[in-house]
Amino acid sequence: MRVTPLASSLAGDQGSAADDPVRLYYSRKTDEILQKYGPGPRVHFHVGLYPDGPPAPATLAQSTLKQRLVDAQERIVGHAARSWGAYDSPPRRVLDIGCGLGGTSLYWAQEHRSSVTGLTIAAEHVPLVRRFARQAGVGDRVRPLLADVHDLDDVRAYDAAYANESSGYTDRARLFEVVARALEPGGWFGIQEHFLCDTAYSDFLDGYYRTRLATRKDYLVAAEAAGFELVQDEDVTDSVAEFWVQSMAWNTAELDRLRTGGDVGGGGSVGGGGAPGAWSTERLEQSTIAHSRLFRLWRDHAVETRLLRFRIGGGR
Repeated sequence: MRVTPLASSLAGDQGSAADDPVRLYYSRKTDEILQKYGPGPRVHFHVGLYPDGPPAPATLAQSTLKQRLVDAQERIVGHAARSWGAYDSPPRRVLDIGCGLGGTSLYWAQEHRSSVTGLTIAAEHVPLVRRFARQAGVGDRVRPLLADVHDLDDVRAYDAAYANESSGYTDRARLFEVVARALEPGGWFGIQEHFLCDTAYSDFLDGYYRTRLATRKDYLVAAEAAGFELVQDEDVTDSVAEFWVQSMAWNTAELDRLRTGGDVGGGGSVGGGGAPGAWSTERLEQSTIAHSRLFRLWRDHAVETRLLRFRIGGGR
């Protein structure tokens, strides 16, 4: 594998890493992610699944609100793996594209005993993922790398590739070409992503998350050109929409904690996973307003969250 010392961007921009807005976004989000979704060792930064609808309404401790978010994030990862057949036939070698703080990499290593290579564009995430992997007892099976997926030159090195809400930062044509080459014949590529159904909202979504979201058709065209076949397509939008509501509830509890100086049910601290106060009042207010709008977009299916599994030709 060729690994750039400082990756230019998952989005394929050619500027330096110091100037890359995606890298800067994730670097600056690190402490916020740890406070809201930590302490780990499996720390995720993606939506979660609520298949039974909204939890029973109640006034809850902030720690309970956090646990609901983390449980939902774990639930969607496990659901995807189960529906993609990983419990029956675990992949031996997994490429985790855009691994972030390593939550999904650790999942594959712990639950399916896969050897995982995780790509991240944020240099400070690499030692964190290594530490979390050691804590989880899978330090020998998780290899985080500072790398740009567009530059990946591995050939037939993996049985499966996985992109959890990271493909939205990429050049889709290049992504599928690179992954097609990196997979063994018959290998599969699982994607959890948000797809535009109404492009009128693309500026808001891409501006907020620094993404370049696309339509489902855009993915299918790029996948077919690279030799992939779509073998599974699950729309989980309705079960995901509640995540934004629960996220707003946590934000509100943290705002209350900041304004009162209290602990709001023990959820202000993350127990070493990131200091309380990573979120400023301004950021919490911005996030809450944005997530309110996101909830409406998901509720109305202006955006859809789907679990796609592609298979490359040949092999098993």
